[in-house]
Amino acid sequence: MSRSLSSGLRPLRPAAFGADPAGERLARIRRSPNFADGSFQNPVGARTRPAGSMIEFAKVFFAKEGRVRRAPTGTVPVHSTTLADLAKPPASGLRLTWMGHSSVLAEIDGRRVLLDPVWGERCSPFSFAGPKRLHPVPLPLAALGPVDVVVISHDHYDHLDLPTILALADTDTVFAVPLGVGAHLEHWGVPADRLRELDWNESTKVAGLTLTATPARHFCGRGLRNEQHTLWASWVVAGPEHRVYHSGDTGYFPGFKDIGEEHGPFDATMIQIGAYSDFWPDIHMRPEEGMRAHLDLQGGPGGGPMLPIHWGTFNLAPHPWSEPGEGTLAAGQRAGAKVALPCPGEPFEPTAETLPVQPWWRAIATQPAEGWPAAEPADRPDAGTAAGNGAGAGAGSGEQEAVPAV
Repeated sequence: MSRSLSSGLRPLRPAAFGADPAGERLARIRRSPNFADGSFQNPVGARTRPAGSMIEFAKVFFAKEGRVRRAPTGTVPVHSTTLADLAKPPASGLRLTWMGHSSVLAEIDGRRVLLDPVWGERCSPFSFAGPKRLHPVPLPLAALGPVDVVVISHDHYDHLDLPTILALADTDTVFAVPLGVGAHLEHWGVPADRLRELDWNESTKVAGLTLTATPARHFCGRGLRNEQHTLWASWVVAGPEHRVYHSGDTGYFPGFKDIGEEHGPFDATMIQIGAYSDFWPDIHMRPEEGMRAHLDLQGGPGGGPMLPIHWGTFNLAPHPWSEPGEGTLAAGQRAGAKVALPCPGEPFEPTAETLPVQPWWRAIATQPAEGWPAAEPADRPDAGTAAGNGAGAGAGSGEQEAVPAV
């Protein structure tokens, strides 16, 4: 597309597309050690476009039998007392509340961090099309109260949500984002002095917390061209007493060990284990890969628990809706690692003696032909997340099929 034609079409871009980096921001991007040949590079090679033909993908994605299993069979249980629970400070000084998908409120040493907040109804540039929520947010964004810092992992629609950013732009919160993503936020009205824009392995301090952008294996883009001029990242958030890790979106790569050695061990990790597929094996992790990443970060099965994220809220891949939860539960049992399994909106303290471990999704998921796996005995050395055969409640109809988005 010629520059004149591109410039002429720019006013027609949906606001949700954001803005391309320019000026000193673009110059900084080009100076980055992670930028080469006109785009940001992954720590190890990764295919960022679906493997195989779109015809084959369509056959898999729209097959009738698979479509039935990709949605809950009833109403997803959302924790009913989130607001009241959050009104009390965490006894341990650390509390995590999974709001669904990759959105987590981390209360850490007296500060509040909101990671990848998505309160919108769809993860899409359009209000009328695209993957729609399978459950409501546990509480309105306005009811959440003051947040010290918002952390964004990358600029895909299921992590950087325009309606949510517009609501937060009117507050005093600071935004910590990967290099280049600040162009979107400034375009949407976030003042430059409230942005902390980081390359990999750079840190910033906000309200007594140290936030470090760490490598991830993924890609970026919101518009039509997707020139890979905005970085993707995982994040370490460290307070005076506690530290946590959020993976953002990523494929597995050996760099998790390096991150763990430099910044860990962690009181909790939040690891992407959903929206995976053989069509994009390099950029999202399956549950067993997510557990491997957790073990790398923690230096083994000891230490704080893993919170599985990036599942349950949007239908973004061909796998069954409940498969990420089941896979993570099984991987934790095999590894002897602690896994926290809250339903959306259920706060928990990672350093407490007890964690939410019940497979709540089984009550509203299509049961496998062979039935649900039996719980691991609690006295077995590899039963780090022993749980019963059913939990949660709810009845009703699942959401309509959503179009894929990664």
